[in-house]
Amino acid sequence: MSYRKYVTYFSFLLLPFLLNSQDDKTASETAQKPNIVFIIADDVNWDDIGPYGHKNIRTPHLDQLAQDGMLFTNAFLTTSSCSPSRTSIISGLYPHNTDAEQLAWPLPEEKKTFVQELKNAGYWTGLAGKYHMGEYVNDDFNVLWEMQWNDNIGLKGLDRRLVGDGSGCDDWIKLLQERPKDQPFFTWLASADAHRPFYEGIIENPHGPEDVILPPYVPNTEGVKKDFALYYDEVSRMDEYIGKVVAELEAQNVADNTIILFVSDNGRAFPRDKTTLYEGGIKTPWIIKWPAKIKGGQTNTELVSAVDIAPTFMQMAGLEPLQEFDGFSFMPLLENNDIPIRDEIYAEDHFHDYEDYTRAVRTKQFKYIKNYYADLPNTPSADIIRGLGWQSMLEEKEKGTLNEAQLKCFIAPRDTDELFDIIKDPYELNNLASNLEYSSVLEDMKSRLEKIRTATNDILPTERTPDDFFRETGLPTKYRIRPRPSKAVYMKARAEGRVLVNPDFK
Repeated sequence: MSYRKYVTYFSFLLLPFLLNSQDDKTASETAQKPNIVFIIADDVNWDDIGPYGHKNIRTPHLDQLAQDGMLFTNAFLTTSSCSPSRTSIISGLYPHNTDAEQLAWPLPEEKKTFVQELKNAGYWTGLAGKYHMGEYVNDDFNVLWEMQWNDNIGLKGLDRRLVGDGSGCDDWIKLLQERPKDQPFFTWLASADAHRPFYEGIIENPHGPEDVILPPYVPNTEGVKKDFALYYDEVSRMDEYIGKVVAELEAQNVADNTIILFVSDNGRAFPRDKTTLYEGGIKTPWIIKWPAKIKGGQTNTELVSAVDIAPTFMQMAGLEPLQEFDGFSFMPLLENNDIPIRDEIYAEDHFHDYEDYTRAVRTKQFKYIKNYYADLPNTPSADIIRGLGWQSMLEEKEKGTLNEAQLKCFIAPRDTDELFDIIKDPYELNNLASNLEYSSVLEDMKSRLEKIRTATNDILPTERTPDDFFRETGLPTKYRIRPRPSKAVYMKARAEGRVLVNPDFK
């Protein structure tokens, strides 16, 4: 029996014991299917909340969630891009297997989702907030309240403001209150915080530059610190809504048998974070609370991947995970911290505003990154380029004051191979790929990556996708089309020798 099949088989055998482990519950209560509340942040770094040690960002409700549940310190996403991350989570597939691997490509109709399976099994399913997965997922939810944009504010359709307070969380509590009370429920609560653009005055007690803790790959300037402080405000606003969710579940007397899982879709929207495969792009906060089954205050150091969420939720609901899932259940980790379910995680970077194709494999100690398009600079997303922090970096670049790490986003060509010892070098500043002392580690990591690529049919595209934005300004090119056509439409046009452009571009 393979390692993966063994873990899946073992965890499924373990399920009845997990679901019947609390002595003070009656038989009827124990047999009741758990409710599931999935909370997904937008562009929030794993270590930019209190439970992971940040001393200055105010996140009291996430602090409490970690005290009441289990905090994972080695949790990773399959990609560092908004919609591909979400479609990967809901389908249980690596992005390259979703046919929605590029930003704003919709998940195709034929792809199954765990939400659909929960609904078929009698769960009431609802989504409130950011959606970003395409029209074919709509019917998986009994109720879908997508956040709405105020189209009268913004630059050429960019950097728009949301209707409501801007958080995207306005309908979270309403969704919980209006659900039917005679069914187990699943809710996908998706924040728009902390996605750019950032605005001042969104919370009563805003963070200031003195609160900011900067990573070494951005310069210590007033512009960068102000940008970070505004980002902190959005994280705190999201935290307030998480507190309201927990309070509502308690008021409805369903908190004990309700699972809450909190993650982010990718890292913060700053250079060398979002849209990269560094820790600031793919490492995610991951806190799970289930009062009926999980003892609070626990920390888990085992590797988990966002592709594992779908099979886990199905198993928690008493269902057998779909065979096509690329991940597998992390249920055993909730009972025993010493049961590893994987030796490595795999992550990928595709088109997000700008063309790229990068892959990474990460163990507990090492990360290997392969840049297949090494001729391209590691340009951050267009909204970052239009932001205050990047503009400050450009000024420092002109002055010649940026250090080597801070210049990485501008350099082309970049290294094809990158190897980092995460334990010794958590910010991934020292590339060991050419260090002979690590040659055996490099070969091992390369082998791991190729095995996963082969096993999951991850193939380099024959052509590149044109950039949607100019890399210098972050403003649209003629190739930016919204709503973005599906992968099938792009591939059909390519086969016919056509390149899709925006007919309204001026």
